[in-house]
Amino acid sequence: MRMSEIRAKARALGIEPGRMKKDELIRSIQKAEGFSPCFGTGVSACPYTDCCFRSDCLPQEDQKTLQV
Repeated sequence: MRMSEIRAKARALGIEPGRMKKDELIRSIQKAEGFSPCFGTGVSACPYTDCCFRSDCLPQEDQKTLQV
């Protein structure tokens, strides 16, 4: 997801992006949406299959393995 899309999503949730870095902004969005703010933290067993940042966060092989 491009940074412009991430900023727009943040604003729609009432988050002012300001000068937040991408990973910090995504974690703020995750928290606002009720997910664990885990983007880019190295969590390899992600249970959030409906998180819109999943494909940017997990390597493709991990995504295939985790889908049941």
